[in-house]
Amino acid sequence: METQKSCCDVVTEINNLRKAMIATGMSKGLNDRETLKYSQELDKLILRWQLILRYQVEC
Repeated sequence: METQKSCCDVVTEINNLRKAMIATGMSKGLNDRETLKYSQELDKLILRWQLILRYQVEC
């Protein structure tokens, strides 16, 4: 149950961060530091989500 909650929380974070990254990219450009920071954070969250799913399936 905790894994499911963690997965849902991470998906919510991913969606929020994706929206922020897109908005920043559109207003400041794709090479702006803030856009790149969002992109890097998003990469980390997506990896975390994939790991949660991987171990959830194996349980």
